[in-house]
Amino acid sequence: MRPPVRALRRSISGIVTVFDNSLEPPLLTSLLERFATHFPIPTMARALLERSFHPDRLNAWFATVAQGQYTRKLLFSTLFELMMQVVTRQQPSVHAAYQGSREPIVVTLRAVYDKLNGLEPAISSALVEDSAEQSRQMIDALGGVREPLLRGYRVKILDGNALGGRERRLEETRGRSAAPLPGKGLAVLEPALGLITHLIAEPDAYTQERALLPQLERAIEAGDLWIADRNFCVAAWIWMLHQRGAAVLVREHQQIPIHPREPLRPVGRSAQGALSEQRVTLTAPDGQPPLELRRIRLELDTPTRDGETRLYFLTTLPASVADAAQVAALYRERWTVETVFLQVTTELRCELETLAHPSAALFGLAMAIVAYNALAVLKAALRQVHGAETIDTEVSGYYMVNEMGRVSESLETLVEPDDWATFHTLTIEAMAAWLLATAQLVQLRKYRKHPRGPKKPAPARTHDPNTPHVSVARVLAQRAKNKHATPT
Repeated sequence: MRPPVRALRRSISGIVTVFDNSLEPPLLTSLLERFATHFPIPTMARALLERSFHPDRLNAWFATVAQGQYTRKLLFSTLFELMMQVVTRQQPSVHAAYQGSREPIVVTLRAVYDKLNGLEPAISSALVEDSAEQSRQMIDALGGVREPLLRGYRVKILDGNALGGRERRLEETRGRSAAPLPGKGLAVLEPALGLITHLIAEPDAYTQERALLPQLERAIEAGDLWIADRNFCVAAWIWMLHQRGAAVLVREHQQIPIHPREPLRPVGRSAQGALSEQRVTLTAPDGQPPLELRRIRLELDTPTRDGETRLYFLTTLPASVADAAQVAALYRERWTVETVFLQVTTELRCELETLAHPSAALFGLAMAIVAYNALAVLKAALRQVHGAETIDTEVSGYYMVNEMGRVSESLETLVEPDDWATFHTLTIEAMAAWLLATAQLVQLRKYRKHPRGPKKPAPARTHDPNTPHVSVARVLAQRAKNKHATPT
């Protein structure tokens, strides 16, 4: 049961002691405490970013990962702040964020764009990993890790995301109708944490996704279960996972060199259709013994939107760990990464049409993922306080981001930068306790989802070249007339 409202209006500093009397609560100014009381979500989000990405830490981090760039006047922390305002929809563009900066930026706008265009893709990848590691530690401290999708395995879902076409700002593209594509990303989602933990930032939009797989080798850990679609059904990748002690579940690609050891045999049904299974072997590299896989066929009761009626999966999971029905259910979880990409695109802003240079566009994608990971920490705190089912089914990330954008200017204007410094050195445990305390103040009704029903099919339209438009007022008047007409 939640405490009464009057109890929730107490000082945030006092609430922290409820969780652990040994923790030192953050010393907040009275103004910051008022923001935390009345706008807990924006204050928590800003506090998380201040703790993990304050300028001194960011600039020191950049110095360790940058290879070809150096800092003269424009600090990496300034780029981070400008882009964070854009991806969280506080500002519509980098130009607007630059012009609306609280303190004048010491370089020209052209220099800002040059710096963005010169960022190495590896910096974007490293930034996502750093964000994920800090978010992982905070979610652990909150006790917000979900139950694993498969007991005994760390599930990782792999998928690619191609960045959309950009405005023709590069001189070479202005005279062509072809849309300029600034690159693509290969992302790894860990559902138990709700975090995107790795991003391979690729500037060449025509690069095959499977060609990027070797770059993920250091992300593989023993005890992983990697789930991916057929684009990643690559023999070398499956072997790499197996040799590193990880399992794989992938939709079968026709070109994979497998050899059946037995015919398909029926093994029951799942909620989607009939299941069959057989043992197959995968040719090994360098003369090693072949790898045995399970091949599972799902005959769908309802065809996919592409008209497919049969799906084939390959997995190294033992049958004692997951039967065919569990394997089919696990593969369906792959769609959660598609949902994450949708959230990063619609709730946040990872697609910036004005950034056509690959380095700048990929940095925008990475920054949106950093913001998404911060939101995952907030949701973990909310789940602990308000219940996981309530947060998962009733709370909309869109309204959370909307309020963050609405309140950010007030936080920026009224709260002095030094007031946030208390979070820079706060321990993980103390920060987690403060987040849990502040999460009690959140009024969930402000972020309630409004799911819509199934879409109605669009009616067939007639075209009359002599009537290219209609008066809405006359249409409504005719509707009212028809409604009140006396039936004959």
